[in-house]
Amino acid sequence: MLRSVSGLILTVCTVILSSGVHAQTQDSYEYQSEFTWGINKNTSGGLIGGLVFKKARKLNDRTLETFGLEVMNVKHPQEVRTNSINTGNYFIYGKSNYLYAFRLQYGRDRILFKKAPQQGVEIKGILAIGPTIGVVAPYYVEYARSSDLVSRSVQYQQGMAAEDIMGTGRLFEGIDESKIVPGANLKAAINFELGTTKSQVTGFEAGFLIDAYTKKIELMPAAKNYSVFPTLFITLFYGSRK
Repeated sequence: MLRSVSGLILTVCTVILSSGVHAQTQDSYEYQSEFTWGINKNTSGGLIGGLVFKKARKLNDRTLETFGLEVMNVKHPQEVRTNSINTGNYFIYGKSNYLYAFRLQYGRDRILFKKAPQQGVEIKGILAIGPTIGVVAPYYVEYARSSDLVSRSVQYQQGMAAEDIMGTGRLFEGIDESKIVPGANLKAAINFELGTTKSQVTGFEAGFLIDAYTKKIELMPAAKNYSVFPTLFITLFYGSRK
């Protein structure tokens, strides 16, 4: 998965950078602030990694000050969905906890190429850093041994037989049992703004992010667990500027 995301990032960068060279020759337009939100795909998440929100304001002609919030579901590298042999429902065998990352970020966007009002690409280099609040919530499964008359919803425990698991528990079950693990994050990326109107922002952001927590997060008891989670990502974003 890491190789495929890396290839996609390289392809996007190559195509858009070639367009950006033409864009910088055009007359640029001015704006003072922008707000964007986006959907994130990354190498530590699922089909959709999470949501991204960012507020930016210009400090000068080339530099923006940014304030960001990212909400992500972080997965263990060895997570694999499995079908129950009894019900056909999906579950992740060996998983005992979810990890939800709430990242607060403060940073700088540096405008590398400006764009014309109705064409071209604005390209920014991005660097941001901030605290991460890790929410570790138990992963529940529907469990029934051969001697049980009905299944029960319990947190997965190491040693449970796969044939005794009927599927994943209810959505947000056990969220009240969550534990907080503090950490920090660092992000470096390239932002490609493709909007065709002055007041709207549409584009891609591609780069690298690392989360580091104060202790190892036990997502899968039988596997190696980590306190540091590096990831490559792509974010599709939309927003407005003025």
